[in-house]
Amino acid sequence: MKKLILLLTLALAACSGIAPSKGEVTLYVVAPLSGWQANGGQTVVGGARTMADQLNRQGGLLGYTVKVVALDDQADSDVAVEKAKEIADAIKQGKKVIGVIGHLNSGQTLAAMPIYKDLPLIVVTPTASEVSLTQQGYRNFFRVNATDAAQGPALARFIVEQLGGKRIVVVHADNEYGNGLRDQITNAFKTLGVTPAATVKIPEAQTTYAKFIAPIKDAQPDVVFLAGYETEGMVLLPELRDAGITAKFICSDGCFNSTYVDEAAPASEGTYVGAITPDPKIVGDKTWWQDYQRVESRNPDTYSVPGYAALAVLAEGVKKANTFDAARVADAIRALDFNTLVGRVTYDANGDLKEQRVYVFQVREGAFAQVYPKAQ
Repeated sequence: MKKLILLLTLALAACSGIAPSKGEVTLYVVAPLSGWQANGGQTVVGGARTMADQLNRQGGLLGYTVKVVALDDQADSDVAVEKAKEIADAIKQGKKVIGVIGHLNSGQTLAAMPIYKDLPLIVVTPTASEVSLTQQGYRNFFRVNATDAAQGPALARFIVEQLGGKRIVVVHADNEYGNGLRDQITNAFKTLGVTPAATVKIPEAQTTYAKFIAPIKDAQPDVVFLAGYETEGMVLLPELRDAGITAKFICSDGCFNSTYVDEAAPASEGTYVGAITPDPKIVGDKTWWQDYQRVESRNPDTYSVPGYAALAVLAEGVKKANTFDAARVADAIRALDFNTLVGRVTYDANGDLKEQRVYVFQVREGAFAQVYPKAQ
């Protein structure tokens, strides 16, 4: 019996790896965890927790247990600043903080970075795509997603060349993300010799867009492009269809989550969605899905992949630097060249991926099917 217990103990030890022994380091994940964008933020947290669990089962990070603390920024820039200050206070009080995964949205990331930039930590956004974020001279900020400078031209080409768009209406949310992407895609259309039939600005996260339907309909579009989040797409699209507008509909990466598909159904069927991160169904193998379910008790969603990859980047930087010193970790991250679930990761001096990858999905039978580039 004693021999059997010893064998079982050794087997369990082999499965679990070496236990962390030096204490605890904190990783904050800051994203909307309540409200209409809660699903997106929660899936980022799930990805980060999955990566942390894998690290901890392999001995932790430099021997420390990685503790993930999720904070709700409510998709509100004022709240995002409050959360950034909360993290700053935790550091002042002596908490060992290695970094921040966040924020989900460009607006909240822009609001919080003036605080993060002076803290001894690394910030890796999983999804914020507004171009100016990496043009501020921040030394501790990185992305694992493509920017709108890549998304705008890629989606413009897809709309013109694949969807045959000639009379295109650009609808955009009136926020940092929507305004920035509007400019990127409008400029990209110009290079293709196309001028949008109309550009319509809408407020973010409304319960109806009824008063904006008329100018869209008057433009007689064959394609409607939305630069916005699911909070706009899931409301606008059904109202367009109810008004008899049958134009092809494509929205930007802000709609790349199951909330858009489900809440806009049945209108969402057949529509297109851009993405700046890949689909977990394509890039995540069986073991990764099992590891995710072990932590979250649910299936991964679209933003689980960048949440996971963001911590992978931070962890790899720490390992390469062999320290938690933020400046040295940042230098190590800039020198990285390794593969993650988002693909190959190499960085330019500003913290942007050198290889910018953009995808397009179509909603088919209530799920995302990758149509560009063709899934292997």
